[in-house]
Order: sequence, then structure tokens, then C-alpha cells
Amino acid sequence: MFIDEVVLDVIAGAGGSGMTAFRREKFVPKGGPSGGDGGNGGSVYLVADPQLWTLLDYTYQRLWVARSGEPGGPRQQTGRTAEDVVLPVPPGTEVRDAESGELIGEVLGPGERLLLARGGKGGLGNQHFATPTRQAPHHYQPGKEGERRRIGLTLKLIADAGLLGEPNAGKSTLLASVTAARPKIADYPFTTLEPNLGVVRLSDHRSFVLADIPGIIEGAHAGKGLGLKFLRHVERTRLLVYLIPVHASDPAAAYALLRRELSTFSAALAAKPHCVAWTKADLVPSPETFAAPPTPDAFGQYVISAVSRTGVEAFLEALWGRLAAERAS
Repeated sequence: MFIDEVVLDVIAGAGGSGMTAFRREKFVPKGGPSGGDGGNGGSVYLVADPQLWTLLDYTYQRLWVARSGEPGGPRQQTGRTAEDVVLPVPPGTEVRDAESGELIGEVLGPGERLLLARGGKGGLGNQHFATPTRQAPHHYQPGKEGERRRIGLTLKLIADAGLLGEPNAGKSTLLASVTAARPKIADYPFTTLEPNLGVVRLSDHRSFVLADIPGIIEGAHAGKGLGLKFLRHVERTRLLVYLIPVHASDPAAAYALLRRELSTFSAALAAKPHCVAWTKADLVPSPETFAAPPTPDAFGQYVISAVSRTGVEAFLEALWGRLAAERAS
């Protein structure tokens, strides 16, 4: 099951209290205060784990609590600091305050950490409160409470290129043809119910990540269909690929529909570099005679067939070249 949004409660541990104690040793009269400090409470962190790709684990446990630090001991012994709680999430996870919506941060690269709730500082023992006029203090400092927050986690998959198109445009077929991903493929609309990722491997050890999201229909920006819910997963891509079948009744209208729905959802997303892949070329008698309508905003047009592999290699090389240029800039 693909889960990309959860709400969690995180509570950091409280600091341990300091201690009131006095040095008691043979032949050492009036040894003075020796109460130790309390240990710090555990904090709660988020860490990016590239082995994960969904937030499913956090649907079963919504409350995460770190332990408190131990109190100080006699003989100036400092209490043990509690261990931190580390929550592994997929790279690309965004964190917001669940009540205010304020962005707290995000984890993108493998191993990147983000502090969610800081543990409380341990209190001071009575050894710190001795003065020339008060050499036997009996008071100590209690530990501070740890932070507690309600946070919302939102996953935005990280890919180099994203595939967009209406239902049954051939997105899943293309992904399965050029990567090791195995998305569900069938002859009915909305076969893809969740985003899929695959790694395209080219010669000379070159590779890039391709993302396929559910089909976009007219009115997607208003919540119709499934594409709107998952469009956030192509927000981090460097470029987009619009997939339109060559046998579409009105190819120009299909392209205009995708551009319009994307622009309404996010102007920044619509402004990303994009190309057009005219798919299912194996279903027409003469793919080379296909008259592609003008797409002035696209950096290229490619007539391809994921089944017969017609034009696929040139298409992938063009994507790689554009990605290399985007990375360089």
C-alpha cells in the first residue's frame, strides 16, 4: 500500500533532575555538596532512508516518545543521557506543523537528519549552588521538559523525470519497458492507482530515475480522477514528459488539456522543461507519417512505441542530454 501522508505526535524526553548530596568520606570532614547533574532527555529526529519509499509504517504507530534522562547521583555523578528516537522515512519527505501548516523542514539526501523535538536539558545538582556564604546548599535544579509537537509528513518522491498523461496513454507500459519496475498494466482506465518509480540504465553506466503517476483527466485540478492527489510527486523532478497516443482523436486538444490542468494545479510545475512523447506508434500503419501538432513550449517531440521499442532509444538519449544540461545549470 502506498501511503504518502501521515500525522504524528512526537514527544521528546524530559531532562533528569539534579541531586542534593554531600560528600561523606572518612577523614574528610565537611566534604561539601556533591550532588550530580541530571542527564539530558532524548530528542526525536527524522532521517532519510533510501531503502524506504512509503510512509506505511507510520499508519500503525502515530505516537513517538523519547525516554527521559536519568537523575544525577551522589559523588558528582551525572545521570545517563537518554537515547534519541530516530524515525526513518523515504528521501523527499516534507515536515510541517500539523496545526499551523508551517514548514519545519525536509530530508532529501540519504542519511540526512532533521530535528523534530528537542530533549529537555538535565537539571543541575547542588554542587553548583555552593557559595562562600552558603557552603551546604540543599536545593537542586529539576530537569526541563522535552518539546512536543504534532507534525504532518508529506512524501514527494524524488525523480529526474516524470511521466504525465491521460489514462491509458502508455505511461506504465513505457516505465516497464525501459526500467525494472513492474507497474500494473491493463486495458482499462486508471490502472495505475499509485506512483511508480524506475531506474533507466543507459550505456557507459549512465542512469536516471523515471516516475509514473496516475492518469490526468479534465477537471483534475478540481479533484476529479486520481492524478491531482499524486501530482506532488513530480514537483521535485527536473523535467516532465507528456505522453499522448498517436491515435488520439485530437492530439492537439490532448496536449492542451494536460498543459491546462498542470498550470491550474501549479504554475511552477507547468514551467518545468518538458517534452512530448507520442506513444503507441505500433498501432498505426505508418508512424513515420504521423503529423505531430505544434507544441511550442516543449523542448522536443518523439514518436515512440514501448512495445516494439520504436524510437525509444533516441527518446531516452534525448532525456539524458536534457537532464545533463539541467544538472549543469
